[in-house]
Amino acid sequence: MSIIDDCKIIQLPTIRNRQGNLTPIHSKIDIAFDIKRIYYLYDVPGGASRGGHAHKELQQVVVSVMGAFDVILDDGKNKKTVHLDRAYYGLYIPKMIWRELDNFSSGAICLVLASLPYDETDYYRDYNEYLRALTK
Repeated sequence: MSIIDDCKIIQLPTIRNRQGNLTPIHSKIDIAFDIKRIYYLYDVPGGASRGGHAHKELQQVVVSVMGAFDVILDDGKNKKTVHLDRAYYGLYIPKMIWRELDNFSSGAICLVLASLPYDETDYYRDYNEYLRALTK
């Protein structure tokens, strides 16, 4: 099973230029897995949170490409909050870690790089079900 300490901040490559910076991301080079899905969250209303689930197999890297937000991580025993506010930092989240995204700043955009295509059967959406799965 994954634990909180398996969640890591990854510094993504940055190509700096007077005309603006660029951050390229390559599967199995900049992050440890093949990217099978990319999505982003935006226009999150003030006070709203996202996430509130864990994945059975999926791994993710979460990036704040604009603005800021918090990621609350939970392995069933320990919790940790990670503040993301830089486009060149990604938070690696392995499988079987409960996550919630909270405290979105106005205009924040959250980019998610996922190791698998969307599959509803990969989700634990009920926290008590997730805790039971950890004890199996």
